[in-house]
Amino acid sequence: MSEPSDRTAGVGARADSGVEVFERHYAGEPGAGWEIQRPQTVLVRLAEEGALRGRVLDVGCGSGDNALLAAEHGLETTGVDAAPSAITLAVGKARERGLKARFLEWDALDLAALGEQFDTLIDVGLFHCFAPEDRPLVARSMASVVPPGGRCFLMCFSDRQPGTWGPRRVPEQAVRESFTGAGWRVDTLEAAELDVAFHPGVAQAWFAAMTRL
Repeated sequence: MSEPSDRTAGVGARADSGVEVFERHYAGEPGAGWEIQRPQTVLVRLAEEGALRGRVLDVGCGSGDNALLAAEHGLETTGVDAAPSAITLAVGKARERGLKARFLEWDALDLAALGEQFDTLIDVGLFHCFAPEDRPLVARSMASVVPPGGRCFLMCFSDRQPGTWGPRRVPEQAVRESFTGAGWRVDTLEAAELDVAFHPGVAQAWFAAMTRL
């Protein structure tokens, strides 16, 4: 079994209610909240189609299942999250599964400080955690670590989701404006279902595939 990861301290992210909300979740029972303990169905399809390529960065990786999907396909993979307990869980999963992946405690708004470039970026459930005024900052941070031609695959809560529980609902136009203004081309942006750990098992989402200009 190869060594699965490194752990490097970063800085705190400015997401909803601070890092503390996420840290409490991951320090407790990871299956009790939004973690589904498997990769997202949409990402499984992308991996099978060969859309995940080169060096992969999973931003807001949580306990690591989506990052480890990329690692399973033989890709050099890094996952970052601001919650220390999430990184601990991800490291443990990598070790248990015998997969090589790197997991770092890091701020999604300061990805440039990694000093690295990645061919594919994944964001499942991070973008919608940020206030509207911070969304362009997230998009620019992501752009800072992806060279021209690199891809970003993003899933976020949609304003099509009824009710008021859960994270912020994001309008389609907010995704387009945040990323096109930060050096991305939105190739596809479509309605999708985000797998969740609570009834009815899915939430309404946007799925975006984007290319770095």
